[in-house]
Amino acid sequence: MGQRFASLIIASAIFTSFASHANTITGQVIDQNGKALTKGFVQIMGTNARTAIDAQGRFEFSSVKPGPVELHVSSVDHIHSSEKVMVVADETVSIDIQVDASSIEVFDVTASAFHASNIESAAPVSVLAGEKLRQQQASTLGETLKNQVGVHSSFYGGVASSPIIRGLDGPRVLITQNGMDAGDASRVGPDHLVSTESSTVEQIEVLRGPATLFYGSGAIGGVVNMVDTRVPTDNLSEGQVSISRNSNNSEEAFSGEYKTGINNLAFQVLGFYRDNNDYRIPGFAENESAHDEDGEHDESEGEDHQEGAFGVVENTSARTQGVTLGTSYLFDSGHVGFAVEHLSSTYGVPGHGHSEEEAEDMLAESEEEIVKLNLRQNRYQLSGEFQLNSPLISAVNFGIAYTDYQHTELENQIPGTRFSNELFETRIEVLHQEFNGWRGGFSLHTKLSDFAAVGEEAFSPPSDTKSFGLGLIEEKHFGDWLVQLGARIEKVKINVPVVFSPELELIEEGEEHMEGEHDDEHEEALLDPVGLSFTPVSLSAGVVWDVAKGYNLAASFVHAKRAPSSAELFSFGPHIGTQTYEVGALYSIDSDEYRFQNFQPNLETSNNIDLSWRKFGGDVGLIFNLFYNQIDDYYYAADTGFVAEFEDAHGDEGADVEMEMDEEHDDEHGEEGLPIFAYLASDADLYGAEIQLTYNVTNNLTLMAQGDYIRAKVSQGESDNLPRIPPAKTIFSADYKTNDFTVMAQLTHMFSQTDTAEFETKTDAYTIVDMNASYFTSLLDTPTEIFVRGRNLFDEEARVHTSFLKNLAPLQGRSVELGIRLNF
Repeated sequence: MGQRFASLIIASAIFTSFASHANTITGQVIDQNGKALTKGFVQIMGTNARTAIDAQGRFEFSSVKPGPVELHVSSVDHIHSSEKVMVVADETVSIDIQVDASSIEVFDVTASAFHASNIESAAPVSVLAGEKLRQQQASTLGETLKNQVGVHSSFYGGVASSPIIRGLDGPRVLITQNGMDAGDASRVGPDHLVSTESSTVEQIEVLRGPATLFYGSGAIGGVVNMVDTRVPTDNLSEGQVSISRNSNNSEEAFSGEYKTGINNLAFQVLGFYRDNNDYRIPGFAENESAHDEDGEHDESEGEDHQEGAFGVVENTSARTQGVTLGTSYLFDSGHVGFAVEHLSSTYGVPGHGHSEEEAEDMLAESEEEIVKLNLRQNRYQLSGEFQLNSPLISAVNFGIAYTDYQHTELENQIPGTRFSNELFETRIEVLHQEFNGWRGGFSLHTKLSDFAAVGEEAFSPPSDTKSFGLGLIEEKHFGDWLVQLGARIEKVKINVPVVFSPELELIEEGEEHMEGEHDDEHEEALLDPVGLSFTPVSLSAGVVWDVAKGYNLAASFVHAKRAPSSAELFSFGPHIGTQTYEVGALYSIDSDEYRFQNFQPNLETSNNIDLSWRKFGGDVGLIFNLFYNQIDDYYYAADTGFVAEFEDAHGDEGADVEMEMDEEHDDEHGEEGLPIFAYLASDADLYGAEIQLTYNVTNNLTLMAQGDYIRAKVSQGESDNLPRIPPAKTIFSADYKTNDFTVMAQLTHMFSQTDTAEFETKTDAYTIVDMNASYFTSLLDTPTEIFVRGRNLFDEEARVHTSFLKNLAPLQGRSVELGIRLNF
């Protein structure tokens, strides 16, 4: 691999040195009124060649390979436009390109295999950037993205959350930084923090639906790509600083970045700091009414139906900080750069502890354990882009990333279970010259992951996961039709050096268990190492039809396969974050006992169809998506109706497993034990619709309405519903802008969720009202934004159905955030 990579770099330098500097394209971009477009980029399609439009709307490319060239113009407020020119050796070609205004914000999507915009892709894509990103900014990634159509949040008490895309999350949704895996443990459990910070990114891209062709089987449900400038691509001197404070949890936040350069060198620094106390809520933290058999709240009981702390969710304080340093060497045909990042965080685990005022007394009296997580991550990334003029290859892109992640569970300030993950990832993309109208290339992608969990509550054994993927992507225009094709083959190996197999007997309610009767059976058995090998193959086909000016119709089909994760297969133990006892898919009941069964599990297979209708011309914009995802051998954690009893708070390795009564089983704080969730592989069907409507009433006022709905069924158990599937969501907003002032009001209605799985409680509907306002001025000749953000202004009690802690930690109550942002 190293020799091949070095050969590519040397080849790029050779091809670059022989490039002619006489073949030039110049031009100007104008809007529909004939005025020069002053913001945006022009790119030579099928290559890395990309340049910004200047203040007069002009652009220039030199050293262009002779022959037909397609130029692509991108600008946020305009419909992307393409024009073809013929480049002749030793001559300069001039061209003017006109673009029309768009009713929908248009962004280039770097996470897409074809680098198309969000309205040109065959598969649905959402992009959060610019002012909208700043307005939706939250302390966790899931909460930042939850207002995107088709996206929800796992919401872990405000201290952690991951995005849920069309009902899928965990090992099916990949979180990346500039296209490279974030490398944290967030896909193992919802209590694990996503180690990417949205306050220092330029845009967040959400690919809804399978993205396995570019990212591998771990992206079978979608991708969330965080785009920042940690590896700078220019040496312009510019920066930004933001400071804010939140009234609800006294959160103090700071973020900043600065980029500059000298000659061919560019430098970048990114940093942030955030510190908050426990957050406040309008009522009781624990929703005791959820434990009723019918899930209905009995108003006659009044406050007797509520338990726990009033007005606060305890143990939700957090302190997180990080810094990233990056540098690049820039040259005419590309760049190569390196970045290093350090991130640390200490945050509480809701449901395990008390408020900071009570914590000291609790520690002294040792009445109840107080659990916090201490996270540390170091990340190193090398990346580059090379523009070539060879007869066959047009560009070579590469990325290498090493991530060293670990977090420790602190129980009453004493280190407990420690999770760690070392990830080494490489990606090389080789784009070929246009051949008979086809553009594309192939990618080589490798991942080496070393995951370990050590301690009394290590629910998953250590594992090494290796994957190697080879992908091919191609696209071609046929008149008004754009056809996109792709294929990927992958080799995934999972090695588990040690497997512990507790033989836990299932005891039905009413049966007696004599002390010591099964002690010999409850001893853990040390099994031989287990190695599994998978070969996922994925195929895709998509088409975009430009029906008329400002309209298109898109359709895509993806046949994707996923290798199940180590945690889904080998877990066996108490998971403190979800307050469950997890049993992997390789364990089965044998003679009323859970025993490890060493067999080759099936690949998860998805057949996904997407249909999209888009109107983006004029003052009215509309995006309507329909999707159907049929999945064979869908791995999910199902509530078994049993609970695991323990002799102490940490969970005994030789615990009995008993069936409890419904009201005791449903109690997340039940002292009887932890509910047992066993991973099953069953066929599933997920389908739904998404709609987004935008109306530009005037140049200053924009109205928006959106909604999404998903239905998820599985052919397993007494209920055919999958657990923790998001309810239907609608959002209405109004956005008013002037040169000096902006204000945005938003109403979000989350419908009740009654399509529940077996043993799962229903969730009530709720309505949240938010507002943002910004005033733009200048301080010391520095462009300045003074902003205020109001969240949940009517102090609504809201519980998130997708959260494991929905009955212990509702959403944050009313809050007002005041801040200032300086650009220089």
